[in-house]
Amino acid sequence: MHDDLDPAALSRALRELPDEAAHPYDYREFERRAHARARRATGGVQALAAAVAVLAVAAAALYMRVAEQHGEGLAPPQAAQPAVAAAPPTPAARADAMEHWLATLPSDPALVRVGSRAAVSGLEDRIAQVDDLLSAARAEQAQPARVSDLQQERLRLVGSLVQVRYAETLADAAH
Repeated sequence: MHDDLDPAALSRALRELPDEAAHPYDYREFERRAHARARRATGGVQALAAAVAVLAVAAAALYMRVAEQHGEGLAPPQAAQPAVAAAPPTPAARADAMEHWLATLPSDPALVRVGSRAAVSGLEDRIAQVDDLLSAARAEQAQPARVSDLQQERLRLVGSLVQVRYAETLADAAH
């Protein structure tokens, strides 16, 4: 215990304190400060998100550049074809190459993202519908224009599926 403290002086000083301390600021000032703090926090998060997006794009570009130089790219079939070709591939050959590339991929990627998985499922379902329509049109010996339109639609859908799966492959390789 401290002997230099005078209990009478200490109790007198405590009694002289005001009963209630004044509030540092009112509710309006509190709201203003809270909104300013929220704006600063949101601005920082947006800047961080933009920086992460820029870094991700730069990392993907760097990865693709390095893989291209070492001949290890994950390119889909149309990019893997030689640059010097006598004639562009026929739609049937292109469709076969795309389907062959899709067949080499695992049915479910290691890392599943809900958005891309939903896109893949939707495209696969639509391709199955077009296949059914195409089979029915061939069985009924429909007009060649109808069969050709369905084949073009199927080719477009398979191309879209290749693009989505290629993006998934790149995302898996980046992790």
